Amino acid sequence: MILEYLLEQIQKARYELIDEGKRYYGEIPELRGVWATGKSLEECRANLLETLEAWLTIRLKKNLALPKLKSRERKKIAMYV
Repeated sequence: MILEYLLEQIQKARYELIDEGKRYYGEIPELRGVWATGKSLEECRANLLETLEAWLTIRLKKNLALPKLKSRERKKIAMYV
């Protein structure tokens, strides 16, 4: 389930070039504080995934609410149809 959560959230990432095209910035808009930068798009993606993993770990350890997975909602609906 954790991998499913990470994969679904990372698909929502948005990336842009910053610093006059020298660096990339990436964020997951619905997850406050989940952002990263990198010298390449690949580095930015890797850094963003690490940030997302840390964010998720902290939320779980502190028993804080997480945004629900859309894929879980679809599975629940399918079970009742």
